[in-house]
Amino acid sequence: MPNAIYSEDMPEITYVDAQMVSQIRQTAKEAHERGLLASAKWALDLLRGLTDERRSSSMPGPSKETPSPTEEELREEEVFELARLAVDEKQHARAEHLLKDNRSDKAVFLRIYCQYIVSEKKALNDWHAFDGKRHQPPTPINSSLTALYQSVEHVTEPWLLFLKALFLKRLSRDNEAIECALLSLASLPWNWSAWQLLGDCIHDPETLATHLDNIMLPQSHPMLQIFMIRMMNDMYSTTQDELDMCDALLGPAFFPRSLWIMSLRANVLYNLHLYPEAERQFDTIMAMDPYRIDDLDVLANILYAVENKEKLSTLAQFFLVLNNNRPEVCYLLGCHYSLRVEHEKSAKYFRRAIELDRTCSAAWTLMGIEYLEMLNAPAAIESFRRALDVNPKESRAWSGLGKAYGTLGMHSFALFYHSRALRLRPDEAECWEDQGHAYEAAGRIDEAITCFKHALEAEAPHPMAVLLRLAALLSTTGDQAGAIKYAERAVAQGEAHAQPVEHYAKALVAVAEYQMRQAAGDWGRAREYLERVIASPAPTPDDPTHSKAVDLLKFVKTKLQMRAASGFE
Repeated sequence: MPNAIYSEDMPEITYVDAQMVSQIRQTAKEAHERGLLASAKWALDLLRGLTDERRSSSMPGPSKETPSPTEEELREEEVFELARLAVDEKQHARAEHLLKDNRSDKAVFLRIYCQYIVSEKKALNDWHAFDGKRHQPPTPINSSLTALYQSVEHVTEPWLLFLKALFLKRLSRDNEAIECALLSLASLPWNWSAWQLLGDCIHDPETLATHLDNIMLPQSHPMLQIFMIRMMNDMYSTTQDELDMCDALLGPAFFPRSLWIMSLRANVLYNLHLYPEAERQFDTIMAMDPYRIDDLDVLANILYAVENKEKLSTLAQFFLVLNNNRPEVCYLLGCHYSLRVEHEKSAKYFRRAIELDRTCSAAWTLMGIEYLEMLNAPAAIESFRRALDVNPKESRAWSGLGKAYGTLGMHSFALFYHSRALRLRPDEAECWEDQGHAYEAAGRIDEAITCFKHALEAEAPHPMAVLLRLAALLSTTGDQAGAIKYAERAVAQGEAHAQPVEHYAKALVAVAEYQMRQAAGDWGRAREYLERVIASPAPTPDDPTHSKAVDLLKFVKTKLQMRAASGFE
């Protein structure tokens, strides 16, 4: 899919020039003035990531003499600085009041942005007043959004255009929000908050391709590359192309010391299932800045995927003491307790992460998974729906809904939600597996077989389980040749990876029984396979596979004795 977005004659990224560095510095300063701390921090990380040579070649020269400000301008600047300090102290209502008579563009921005923050807090408080009640809406409702939008409806200044795009997005007018964000980015290409907003309005590769040509930047611009990598990550469509772009952006001509881009690269590796490489990338980040909390949730996902309990535990203890009021830290703790199978504690920390940041769709999703483990399907469904309210691209939430409805026996719902997850991640083996299980539960065996075959083609993370499932399902359809083909593959898989025999005992018994039924069957092989099953520990005393192996082996030994007595080899 991503190859359809990049044109084949896409020019190479060349380098970050002095003008770009100057723009990044100016954007960091202006974003900080306007209270966009995430955008300011992001730009400063890029500056920190430059080589000394690039920084020195772009240092500003002696400034030209500027006219002295008037007393009124000085007073306005002093009031603005006071308001800015109030924002740092989270006194947004006071900042708004201080700026009521200030007419500069940055003061107007900060005043309206503070109004927005205050209205969001009020909406959240009103929403929590309905906690546990039937009539609580799925998300907080900010009744001030229309008035806020009207206050910037006719603006042309780039920062105010970003505010206008933000309000349009919150009013679910995504197409208009995209247009405003693009206009803002044409003048402020290094405002990461605007790029994030643009990405939040785009939910599939087709929409991305439609709007890509409207971004008024050359394809060689680093910001466009960074945005494309972020979008491919969000859409689970990363390929080697995105990894190559990350490597280029971390080259000496760009941002070789940028921890943010290193984290972006780790996320690409994670989505490509290259978990050891992703973990090593974070080892580099932690060595450079061991107190960095940003993107800790990405590291948690990586360690969760490889089930590294020890490392998760060490990090959980360290960051719990350092700062337990950051959503990323609570998310890490949730993953830590989930791996320890302490589902109630895990759900508690995911809930805390959500309280600190309601937009953390991954925390909603993993909390839903914990509820599934606790057999609380209604709570799981609610969590997954909240995740999708925040991020419709959260494929694990769609998959979670499918599993939750499957446990309730609502197979048509389960199939629908699994298909939505599969639409987002068509190359993901686990999505094919989930869809296969849903079809099997619904009694649609042929479709289940097709899905499990797709899972194998997509390199299923647990191929043994898929091979055994295919063997069993094909056997029920009467396709014995097909069933034995997959049973043989299961045996080969188990032997190649030195897995315990009990993991593929069913396949060994199926192959042995098949050999016994053939006119020219290999009875010696049948005996060997059955003896291996009997010698292995049975899961339960009355395990049917183990019992069947015992009965079959008696028959095989008798047959072989008769053949030996008759002189038949």
